[in-house]
Formats: sequence, structure tokens, C-alpha cells
Amino acid sequence: MKKKYVMAPGPTPIPSEVLAEAGQPIIHHRTPQFQEILKASEIALQKIFRTNHPVIIFPSVGTGAMESAVANLTSPGETVLVASSGHFGNRWKEICQAFQVQVDHYETEWGKPIDSMEVQKRLKANSNIHLVFSTFSETSTGVRNDIQALAKVTQAQNALLVVDAISGLGAMPLETDLWGVDVVVAGSQKGFMIPPGLSFVSVSPKALEKSKNSKSPKYYFSYEKSVKKLVEGKSPDTPFTPAITLVIQLRKALELIEKEGIENVWKRHEILARMTRTAVKALGLPLLAPDSPSDALTAVSCPEGLDGGAVSKMFRDDYGISIAGGQGKLTGKIFRMGHLGYIDSSDVILGIATLEMVLNRLGKSVPLGAGVKTVQEIILKENIKF
Repeated sequence: MKKKYVMAPGPTPIPSEVLAEAGQPIIHHRTPQFQEILKASEIALQKIFRTNHPVIIFPSVGTGAMESAVANLTSPGETVLVASSGHFGNRWKEICQAFQVQVDHYETEWGKPIDSMEVQKRLKANSNIHLVFSTFSETSTGVRNDIQALAKVTQAQNALLVVDAISGLGAMPLETDLWGVDVVVAGSQKGFMIPPGLSFVSVSPKALEKSKNSKSPKYYFSYEKSVKKLVEGKSPDTPFTPAITLVIQLRKALELIEKEGIENVWKRHEILARMTRTAVKALGLPLLAPDSPSDALTAVSCPEGLDGGAVSKMFRDDYGISIAGGQGKLTGKIFRMGHLGYIDSSDVILGIATLEMVLNRLGKSVPLGAGVKTVQEIILKENIKF
């Protein structure tokens, strides 16, 4: 028997209490029972998004929420700024082009964070740009971008800021209202610890107002329809049939997050990320994003002669652990280890111990236990109990 583990940046492991909710009999969505579940989920989502404004739930993965932002906020021929630092940031450009929106594309070297001063420079150079699309945690490179700094720039230049926080929300602080982020999108299979299939969008009043003047086609993903249903009645509702069982699972996952406390969730992710980064460096491997790493995952650069795809394949096939390889221009050059969502210190010990064995088997000699030792030292220092 081989036990299976998921240590990828997503989908992430699901708590047993959340899995059990999927076995409950289906209920109808136009009932007080479901509306109570939806209301509780909406209130809890606002706390995680750190916003007092509506958080829309769409039956889609995170890319659907990204497309909803472009559909609701742009018009064909309009020029927007996409500030990206990897594969998923570049997805903003691709979606905008699908909607015939012109893109000023600022792309960093992969592994480097976005420079808010470069964004400011580009906005000042083109006063017609009033929308900036960017990414919080760039899953393809393990980079964390400074959204607070970007928000200061966009506000000063009278532009709206739209942020993909799909892998970052719940792992690291993102103060939507306090920082002035207009739209934040997220997905269910990351820090929310439920299966893929739901996405979430927080919408500021300024963004909602701009959506009313958008000329891009929209129907199912309409913010106006969705927000109206959320706020017009005695209880929140949806314009179309929701993914009922996933929403029920969401409510349970949100209860677990609330019980732990969102600040404690952030702290747990910070410690797990520190354990992983410290262990990887102890094994002599460089981080792809040493200057601004995400706490959701760690991207590791492969030394010469080591194929990142072979690392993730051996993890999966020989040890039953799913991690991730590189994407796009980083294919074969890196591997990525997730420490996001339903993950604790014991998972990190398992992942690092396996990494030590995999490296040795693939010809990169490392002392067994060297990485695990650093994790144990942090566990003892932080007084973590399993």
C-alpha cells in the first residue's frame, strides 16, 4: 500500500471534516437552509479578504474569476497595464487580448518581484491607463509581490488595481480595504482547503461603478447581477445555480480557518515556508526567489545536471508525493514544493526527508538528515507541537 500526499501549490490537501460535507444529501439552493450557509460563508469570506465589500462566489476555478475581472472592467480597444512576474501573471495579458483589450505588458525577470516604481513610471507615461492587473503570489516562480506598494502607486495615478491572489490569499496578509485594492480574485483549491470548482472576487465600489460602463461581453460572470443578488434581499443569493455542495464544504473550511484565527493561519504559513527554505538551502540548493519569496510555496532552482521534472516525477511515482515542476521557460529548471492550506510541520519533515533521498538517487549527493535537522530546530525554537 502506498499512501498518497499532495505537497503541490494546488490543489492542496482537504481536511477530513471538509471532505465529509460532500457526502451530505443535496439541498435546494433557493431555500432558507442554503441561504443561511451562503450568508455565513459570505461573512467569513469578507474577513479573509479583509473587506467590507461584497465577495462574489462563482462556480469556476480561479481563471474564471480572472476572466470575470477583464469582462467586467474593460472595453474593447482600451489600454491596460499588466504587471507580471511569471507564467500566471502573463495569463492576465492573454485574457485581456482575448477581449480585444490593448496591453502595456511589464514583465520582470522570472524569480524577481514587480517593481512598483516601474508601474508608476508606465502609468505616468500613459494617462489613458486606468486599470492595472497584477499577481500577489506568483505560483510559477514562488515570488511574493508587494501589493501594498502597488496599491499606493495605482491610487496616486487614479488607476484601479486588480490582483490575482489565487495562491496567496489565506497564506499571507492582504489588506484589501486598508491598502486600497479594488478587485481581488482567489480560488477554492488553495488556501481555502476545498476541491477545485469555486472562485471568489471582492469588488470595491469604484470597481463596481466602472463595471457599469464596461463594453466587454458578460452574462454569467456579471458583477452587477451577482452583487445585486448578494445584497438586495434579506439573505444573500446567487443569480444562477451555485455549486451547492462546494459551498457547503466552503462553509466548513471557513469555520476551521476562523477557529484557528486568520492571523495564526498567516503565522503558520510563514513558519512552514521558513522551514522549507532553510532546509533547501542546507542541502546546497538555491531558491529561485530569494529576495521576495511567497509563503505559499518554495521554488527551488536545479543545479546543473539535475532535471526538475525528474525530481517531481520521482516524488510522485516512487514516494507517492505530488509536488510541481517548472512551467514555461522554467520547465526542467526548477521544482516547487507547496506548504499551503491544510499543511503542518510533519508534512514539511516528510517533504524534506523525501527530497534528500530523491536528490541522492538522481546523482546530487547531499547528507541525509541535513535538511530535516534544520526543520527540527525551527520546530523546537518555535515550540511547535503536533
